[in-house]
Amino acid sequence: MTNFNEDEFNELSNRMKIIADADQGQYHNSYSLKRYLKAFKTADEAFKAILKTNKWKIEYGVAELTPEMPLIASNREAKKAIVLKHRDLAGRPVIYIPAKNHNVNNRNIDELTKFIVFCLEEACNKCFEEVVDNLCIVFDLQEFGLSCMDYQMIKNLIWLLSRHYPERLGVCLVLNAPTLFSGCWTVIKAWLDENTSSKVFFVNSETELCSFLIPDILPNDV
Repeated sequence: MTNFNEDEFNELSNRMKIIADADQGQYHNSYSLKRYLKAFKTADEAFKAILKTNKWKIEYGVAELTPEMPLIASNREAKKAIVLKHRDLAGRPVIYIPAKNHNVNNRNIDELTKFIVFCLEEACNKCFEEVVDNLCIVFDLQEFGLSCMDYQMIKNLIWLLSRHYPERLGVCLVLNAPTLFSGCWTVIKAWLDENTSSKVFFVNSETELCSFLIPDILPNDV
């Protein structure tokens, strides 16, 4: 991983070692430290961000989000999002989100956000960090309608990725985007920093898709 200062990394590592020696639950490996340093620029800011994430994970109950948990099970059954068995061409775990299975008028935002956290955790745990430590998120807008557009959920996802899963987004693919989504994208893009928006690709053909992943890995029964 590039774009981080070695001295800052050493400082961050030393500070985290002191904390983790006292409380093993605070531990982050070197790949995680580099992601935070790349996102937050300085050892001091990265250190504070890591401590906030560790506190958030405890308070939010991230470790308790299991497949057996009713809200997780119900959202999995509804196929709101799926962590695929296969990876993209760069080796990234893939989170597939079929928009047609989502209705903004018929969802509990807190439960849905917890489900998204569960999916992020599942996908991150599939990373071979020494090779690639980021994710591919696929939004499939087949049969998209305005009732599928959940701005609050998108805001929550952006917040999660920026604050608690920094540098985990490798690429975001938007498939089958209809014309009416262009207005939605104008709103969403304004919430993204330049680094994040540069990772979003609108894919308009199978040929284009093949440069990111093998189309056959995407579900056709959702």
